[in-house]
Amino acid sequence: MQIFRTIEELSQIKRPIVLAAGVFDGVHLGHQAVLQTAVDAARRSQAEPVVLTFDPHPSTVLRPGHVQPLLTPSDYKLRLIEKQGIKKALLLEFNAEFAAMEAEEFIHKLQSSARELSGICIGQGWKFGHNRQGDAKLLQLIGMKNGFFTCEVAPVKINDTIVSSTLIRQAIAEANLPLAAEFLGRDFSISGQVVEGRKLGRQIGFPTANISTHGEQYPPDGVYVVNVTIGKKTIHGLANIGLRPSVTGEGPRVLEVHLLDFTQSLYGKEIEVAFLDFLRAEKKFETLDLLREQIQRDVIQARAWFGKQME
Repeated sequence: MQIFRTIEELSQIKRPIVLAAGVFDGVHLGHQAVLQTAVDAARRSQAEPVVLTFDPHPSTVLRPGHVQPLLTPSDYKLRLIEKQGIKKALLLEFNAEFAAMEAEEFIHKLQSSARELSGICIGQGWKFGHNRQGDAKLLQLIGMKNGFFTCEVAPVKINDTIVSSTLIRQAIAEANLPLAAEFLGRDFSISGQVVEGRKLGRQIGFPTANISTHGEQYPPDGVYVVNVTIGKKTIHGLANIGLRPSVTGEGPRVLEVHLLDFTQSLYGKEIEVAFLDFLRAEKKFETLDLLREQIQRDVIQARAWFGKQME
């Protein structure tokens, strides 16, 4: 994906553009509807679809005392957006100066920087600009004067419930992985880089990869059946989230995965861990032998779980 970090860089795009604007944390079904609308509109008008989003999450500036965990940090979010067919992104730094910009000024900057702004697609109710004064009506008014269209995309509902990042966070926090997956349109996953740990798992015959994450929403502490994606390869495994009470019993919470039938080194690699099912809560074991025996049982359960999926 080609990433622009200033509005002025939009001038580098030679074709007319259709913007899909929003925070898009999670890239859930509602977000996907906005992105697809932009892709379809761009195709009809022979334009380039471009996502416009922000880093960090606006809440870190607007509500610093009430920042919720992310579903998808920016790098992972952009990779998910690229899968929706958008190859270019305007990733703007959200800071106090940007938050103070008037909504009209923001739109005029976008239009004057782009060679041709064909349209802007947003989710229903999305607000922007100083004091959140910008909305679909303002976009439509400015667009009528300046020759671009506005798409306000209705929210996606499942069983009369509007899909939202807030509800997905709640589902994950409650280990309701099926509901989170239904709203996301995919299994809930966390992406991060493999870093060195204490290597205790290797000592007891079950090597684990420790994942450096970015403050994402975690499910409850415990052991999970997971799929781990490395590049284009997906491998079955187990994940443990928690304080590792049998090792240190102290924070911070750690995400580590054991890959079934896999022995290669993963240090430094970016991997994606998709959570499929909850196996058990985290426990403290008095000896490493007891811990090893429990992990053996966990592996047997995980293999049985994957076996049922093949039936």
